[in-house]
Amino acid sequence: MITAFDAIVLGGGPAGAATAIPLARAGWRVALLERELFPRRKVCGEFISATTLPLLHQLGVAEAFTDLAGPDVTHVGLFAREQTISASMPPLRNADRGFGRAVGREFLDTLLLDEACASGVQVLQPWTANAVEHDRVVVSAQPNHAPVVLTAPVVIDARGSGNTRARPARPSDLFGFKARFFQAALAPGLMPLVAFPGGYGGMVHSHSGLVSFSCCIRRDELDRARQRWPAETAGASVFAHIMHFCAGVRRALRNARIEDRWRASGPIRPGIRLSIAGNRWLAGNAAGEAHPVVAEGISMAIQGGWMLAAHLIRQPNVERARVEYVHEWRRMFAPRIQVSRAIAWWAMSSTAVSWTLPLLAAFPAMLTEGARTSGKVTPICSPSF
Repeated sequence: MITAFDAIVLGGGPAGAATAIPLARAGWRVALLERELFPRRKVCGEFISATTLPLLHQLGVAEAFTDLAGPDVTHVGLFAREQTISASMPPLRNADRGFGRAVGREFLDTLLLDEACASGVQVLQPWTANAVEHDRVVVSAQPNHAPVVLTAPVVIDARGSGNTRARPARPSDLFGFKARFFQAALAPGLMPLVAFPGGYGGMVHSHSGLVSFSCCIRRDELDRARQRWPAETAGASVFAHIMHFCAGVRRALRNARIEDRWRASGPIRPGIRLSIAGNRWLAGNAAGEAHPVVAEGISMAIQGGWMLAAHLIRQPNVERARVEYVHEWRRMFAPRIQVSRAIAWWAMSSTAVSWTLPLLAAFPAMLTEGARTSGKVTPICSPSF
């Protein structure tokens, strides 16, 4: 097998594929390593904002995405306590780009990785990176093949936040849960934020008539929920906790049927990890992630991966390209991460929600503005290069 490349990408999710595809099309020799077999399911909100749709066209998967995805998300909302509030999704400057939509990651990730193969990327799957250095990666095929050394002047880590440095457990750690439902009574085109004590969540119409419900909950609140609502799985206990405190979720899912089971992940690590210091190339959640409360995770991953590839292709000086990429990434995504932190704090605080619910009910356009500031109308600077 070929072992010398121009770039090695670790991780075959949206960020890794969105980086690898344009590099390969520009003539780079690219290897992409993914440790899991696809299709795979992920604890993920599944929503992709309208600002990312032009990039899906550039990446070659827009038509297939459109065929698979759920309906246009035309409204944002809030389910909190007994209140259900709805407002219009903020319009884009270029109205013909439509609205965001949602699709399961088992479809999206497979579409992007297949396109990477078609674009000339050498996809190694399922392969594991055993050791990663500045310009070399020691890899092995699962389960017990001899290791192989791959070399490249550019090694890009797009493996997500799960590979970040571990830290001691904290009561405030957030754990993610997700399930999809048939026959849910969620209004068409509505994507509500769900606020409940100690956590937050979101709902959206996804593929095949399913409604996707994902949420995050603090470690200490999760422990209390499991004690108060004992169930076979932690996800079922969290769901009982949310149903108890949130009338909007009760109405939407009371008569719904779960697709298969609750999935869990975590703890998640919102924040910025990308910096000028060091010489690592990071993409997707490895670079930084917003609180899922703003439903921008997939869009940030795809936009950030495309941005990274653009800097590598445009700037022949690799070190200069890395510095420029870090500056642009932080300029584009740091505001979304900061806004998401504020919204997440608000949604998890029963006191803050109680104080502001009457105001939001009287002025629902505040939800539209919240969607605007969280990145729903902030396109990447250049969709092509």
